[in-house]
Amino acid sequence: MTTILVTGGTGTLGRHVTERLRAAGHEVRVLSRHTPPYAVDLRQGGSGLDAAVTGADTIVHCATSARGGDEQAARNLIAAARRAGVGHLVYISIVGVDRVPFGYYRTKLAVERLVEESGLGWTVLRATQFHDLVLTVLQGMAKLPVLLLPARVKDQPVEVTEVADRLAELAQGAPAGRADDMGGPEVRTFDSLARAYLKASGCRRAVVKVPLRGAAYDAFRDGGHLAPERAVGKGTFDEYLRKRFPATAPRR
Repeated sequence: MTTILVTGGTGTLGRHVTERLRAAGHEVRVLSRHTPPYAVDLRQGGSGLDAAVTGADTIVHCATSARGGDEQAARNLIAAARRAGVGHLVYISIVGVDRVPFGYYRTKLAVERLVEESGLGWTVLRATQFHDLVLTVLQGMAKLPVLLLPARVKDQPVEVTEVADRLAELAQGAPAGRADDMGGPEVRTFDSLARAYLKASGCRRAVVKVPLRGAAYDAFRDGGHLAPERAVGKGTFDEYLRKRFPATAPRR
């Protein structure tokens, strides 16, 4: 049994990683901003972070914030890990962070580089977008009377529990450097994903595909965020939707 710290351990991915590592018999510490005993804001660091890291053999870094600060959080975590003599740092990233000039992707790539240059044993796993994120995006778009979609964009969503399985497996092994990318089982147009969501949820919306401009859109349109050669996921978006909307009546 080893001691493993999971940052973001109450989040969409982190809670599943935590469950799997505990089921495997490891002592797991969960670090998040609001969950004792390791309620720590990684962007601030401090004695609470040192306490969380001390005695840990491995860190699985799942914490992230759409509000920014991921690079500073990584710097603080790496510094604490060095002081504590942690042997293995595992980081979850996104397929295409080195190909798509999108702000959040740039941040993820910068954190990858910090991990690689940390002097610690490290592993980085890149995955395509989770089913949960695709659903959240579509639900947000559906708040308008018309569902406006970026034209000619595809996606390859993956089941979050499958990524958790792989991340937990990597955390229990030796540092592996850049692990093979992990993609969902299907590359689909965003239009087909949206229509599948509308049908499953019973939400009635007209779908309009809108051509956009910019380097990030061009990269998404060209599939820079996809990994068709690594379509190793099993659960499809349609299967995910059937679980989320088992018996939904049509609505406006």
